[in-house]
Amino acid sequence: MLRTRVFSAIVLVAVLGAGLYYGGLLWWVLLLFISIIGYNEFCRAVRRIPVEGKSNDGSSSDEDPRYETALPEIAGYLLSVAYYVVILLSRKYEYMIFTIVIAVVVFMICFVARYPEYDNGRILKDFFGFLYIPVMISFLYLIRLRENGFTEVLLVVISSWICDTFAYFTGRAFGRHKLAPVLSPKKSVEGAVGGTLFSALFGALLALLTHGNIGVYALVAASGAVVSQFGDLFASGIKRDQGIKDYGNVIPGHGGILDRFDSMIITAPVIYILCCTMA
Repeated sequence: MLRTRVFSAIVLVAVLGAGLYYGGLLWWVLLLFISIIGYNEFCRAVRRIPVEGKSNDGSSSDEDPRYETALPEIAGYLLSVAYYVVILLSRKYEYMIFTIVIAVVVFMICFVARYPEYDNGRILKDFFGFLYIPVMISFLYLIRLRENGFTEVLLVVISSWICDTFAYFTGRAFGRHKLAPVLSPKKSVEGAVGGTLFSALFGALLALLTHGNIGVYALVAASGAVVSQFGDLFASGIKRDQGIKDYGNVIPGHGGILDRFDSMIITAPVIYILCCTMA
């Protein structure tokens, strides 16, 4: 299991590293693929019916038979592709907002056209999934378009994956106080602080290597680390509500796309905003 997990991590880092390095269309295609798979995992997760009284081991829920892949979810896939095409061709923020507004209208039409086949909860979940995954992940592409985009995407990686790694080790060594006892009993306040501090340290090191502003990079990385941990807990909360262990099995030894990108989803737009205002 450990060997599979390590091998999958190496392959994942290699693929993402190549896409990030070359940027452009390759990075766009890779992020679109991640968004579509992630959206599918989210839709499958939220349409499960938790079974009370069973452990959260991935076998405590079943898919709601009423929630087959249908019009609202298909609309989400098509809108995700349309949104990515818009940011690829236009790169104008007003067109991105227009696409999101159109998405609201499309989901409303799906609800009205097939009422009462789809209840409002189904529509709201699918629309939220569109915002939560494809739109939020797209900020990795928007960051890469910036003048120092390659380096700034690395800040996202530091704020999410580096933070997660060092929060784990710090928590194991010094963890005494639970961070979120119900959502994630294994996470500790000490681990969260350690992950944030190490993120700031790696942000400063990145600044030294790239001739950036040490204070700004450290602050951006630390801020992103704080947010990333909320993103991780949020994704864990959805899994706990639905009674599942992982979002999927696309990445052997790691679970699904959302299991690896849950913190990065929320970190990317925050880092983008911070870089636009501070860098």
